[in-house]
Amino acid sequence: MLPTVYQGHEREYYCGCAYSGKQVDLASCGYKTRINLTRAERIEWEHIVPAWMLGHQRQCWQDKSEDGGGRKSCSKNDQAYRKAEGDLVNLVPSVGEVNGDRQSFPYSQWTSGKVSMYGQCQTAVDFKNRAVQPRPEIRGEISRIQMYMATTYALKLSKQDRQLFCAWSRQYPVSTWEQERNRRITALQGSGNRYVTDAAARDAFCR
Repeated sequence: MLPTVYQGHEREYYCGCAYSGKQVDLASCGYKTRINLTRAERIEWEHIVPAWMLGHQRQCWQDKSEDGGGRKSCSKNDQAYRKAEGDLVNLVPSVGEVNGDRQSFPYSQWTSGKVSMYGQCQTAVDFKNRAVQPRPEIRGEISRIQMYMATTYALKLSKQDRQLFCAWSRQYPVSTWEQERNRRITALQGSGNRYVTDAAARDAFCR
């Protein structure tokens, strides 16, 4: 379903690179490989709210039986987890290298200046402090996905994260593409992100 959502808008999420199928056009966004060219050249589907956050507190994740616990166990045995893991609202196309570097790190913001970790790409990963600073163009969308996932799946956001996402949502309003993406997702899975379409819901979340 995901390629259908992005049909006609084949732009990778973290850096804005063009892609076709599973192949990333690194030159289209001035991307410079950090360490893994093979992974940098391929598209991977990234969870904005990581699978670890969706599942690590669930019983299936802790299960040490034959399935071994963790993501594999939850995907196999927990219907509620499978629904959250496969929710189209939470999935975006990513340069594989950035997806791998991001791991399960939370989003943050530590500089207003340019970054050059991946060439011209304006997303950065702080491995020491285990945080990711996304490029400005996607911060608003990230914030509203976080609101949606927290509400829909009863996930807890720290006070600091809630403040950050509400600030991003105000600073970076809903874009035309974000609205179109939400319409396509709603058509495919029967529901979308009300924080994209309902300003009152955003206000209530951030009150």
